Amino acid sequence: MTGDVAVVVRGLQKRYGERTAVAGIDLDVARGEVFALLGPNGAGKTTTVEILEGYRTRDAGEVVVLGEDPAHAGRSWRARVGIVLQSVTDLSELTVAETVRHFARYYPRPRDPDEVMATVGLSDSADQRARLLSGGQRRRLDVALGILGRPELLFLDEPTTGFDPAARRIFWLLVESLAGEGTTIVLTTHYLEEAERLADRVGVVAQGRILEVAAPADLGGRKDAQASVSWTAKDGTRQTVVTAAPTRTVTELAAAFDGEVPELSVTRPTLEETYLRMVGEL
Repeated sequence: MTGDVAVVVRGLQKRYGERTAVAGIDLDVARGEVFALLGPNGAGKTTTVEILEGYRTRDAGEVVVLGEDPAHAGRSWRARVGIVLQSVTDLSELTVAETVRHFARYYPRPRDPDEVMATVGLSDSADQRARLLSGGQRRRLDVALGILGRPELLFLDEPTTGFDPAARRIFWLLVESLAGEGTTIVLTTHYLEEAERLADRVGVVAQGRILEVAAPADLGGRKDAQASVSWTAKDGTRQTVVTAAPTRTVTELAAAFDGEVPELSVTRPTLEETYLRMVGEL
């Protein structure tokens, strides 16, 4: 394992009785990278992440996270890892400030609690009890607890489930800020727009195997896929051409319409369309 790699997985396997949840996954995550795992329910992504976090044992394979095997890593390793679970109900009677300050005591070099609350946008809610927070505020508190120990690696499990669109975009800005500070982030999400916005690379998991790992724009051959060029013709009808040379098509249309093509659009397959095709749901 080199210094620029945070996670190495080779031949990872996990079974539950007769059911195989993870069937031989190979994976690398670079330091400072935002990596998203995508997959339908039951694909094996949550089991994979729980093994990386040290929460779950594996049946076979090699796993190295920040230079250590999570199955045997000690307290010093755990202080370097932040985890934001999908659902948390701890210490609901404490205020935000009490919760953050309490958890700060568990780390050898915690960030300043007031600074952390400001970072996640909870300074104005510091005296509010956790159980009274909105869903978006509660998620911010979860992230505050996840970043308190200055983690080198942060796991986010379905971080914006239940968010409205505005709250989701605010949360994205927070994740981008953490990534800008050099934090390695591994997230699972069902929101393809979220993966496209945040991730440097995505890995698609289905039936316990990695189907492909690529940048969102390159996944499933998206970058080289034919484009759909659509416009409104002079008779008012909507026209569409699928072409491998969209620039040439647009140039020809611009000449035909004297420079301004009515309701022109150029699209390639979306990440969602590509993902659904890859997992066999389209």
